[in-house]
Amino acid sequence: MTIEYPIRLNSYLAKSGCGSRRFCETLIQSGRVKVNMKRVTDLGTKVEASDVVMVDDEAVEPVQKAFYYALYKPRGYLCTNYDPNEKLYARDLIDTPAKDLLFHVGRLDRDSEGLIIYTNDGKIAQQITHPSSQIEKEYMVRTREPVERRDMEEALRGVMIDGEQYTIKRFELYSRQWTRIILTEGKNREIRRIFEAFGYEVKELVRLRVGCIELDNLKVGHWRTISREEIRALVRGENEPLRRRREGRW
Repeated sequence: MTIEYPIRLNSYLAKSGCGSRRFCETLIQSGRVKVNMKRVTDLGTKVEASDVVMVDDEAVEPVQKAFYYALYKPRGYLCTNYDPNEKLYARDLIDTPAKDLLFHVGRLDRDSEGLIIYTNDGKIAQQITHPSSQIEKEYMVRTREPVERRDMEEALRGVMIDGEQYTIKRFELYSRQWTRIILTEGKNREIRRIFEAFGYEVKELVRLRVGCIELDNLKVGHWRTISREEIRALVRGENEPLRRRREGRW
């Protein structure tokens, strides 16, 4: 992760582990960032290697090395890195010296579990989450009520919820109450909103895959390093897991 100066302030902050570039823009706009002891709110600000950058009056510096981890987030854990009213943070489960530099790519709500990607690479995070990437997210959903095929077929065409359209890409009914769902959008609580719109109560929601990165045999609460090869394939928009490809399992 080479840094070329001058660099935009939001990119500098993202490479310092402050969050995605989009989140870092909110830090700047809210007046929490200082450059050389002067508060900065202009998103177009650029900094040099010799500049001193502070967030909430604490100095931050970019890290040259990029880290990428896949975590099986348990239910009850938050993706956010800090909430004064909470104690269980998903990032704390990644036991590495680089932990404090990491931020989540996308998110899972407290009651959901499964794959969440953590990194300190703001550029890659933005590429993965940008709507134009069309990267697949695969989930297994258990509902209290049996799911009707006609409802999921309607969701394929798109469902209007509170004035916004929600659409799934593919689905498969595994049983009367387990459904496999694939999305390419990244809207907040998207799956829960879709199922609730049809009158279903979601009892379990597990994310299995993001693009070519999958849970596979990862146990709940455990993590693994994502390889550079996987990251390159993910950024290219590939959705076929590399391990399955090698083993000929598709």
